[in-house]
Amino acid sequence: MPTTNKPNTGRRKEAVARVRLVPGSGQHRVNGRPMGEYFPRLNLVRHVEEPLVATHREGGFDLIGTVRGGGLTGQAGALRLGVARALVAQDETLRGTLRKHGLLTRDPRATERKKYGQAKARKRFQFSKR
Repeated sequence: MPTTNKPNTGRRKEAVARVRLVPGSGQHRVNGRPMGEYFPRLNLVRHVEEPLVATHREGGFDLIGTVRGGGLTGQAGALRLGVARALVAQDETLRGTLRKHGLLTRDPRATERKKYGQAKARKRFQFSKR
């Protein structure tokens, strides 16, 4: 399997991730730290590893990821998209499997803006009749 020097990009909310997959022993590092240490919640680690599990390539790659911006959930989603794109860049036959699991689609949901005359995006100030 050929490796690409160019990192694959994933985005979610305000988070941007650059992911590089290298054939190896299955070590995952995010911003220079082990993934389990960077993401304290197990469901976020599983979320990032979902493309590898769906394609049965859990132990075959070392994942090197860099994330910036957003919160932990957004960063995990961005890494997940980057991992899926990196797998497709290395093996085009995986595109159908990843597409079927919905792993190649960027999640377009973002924070709605706050409106004037309201407390938040949708919350109103308390109504007083008198």
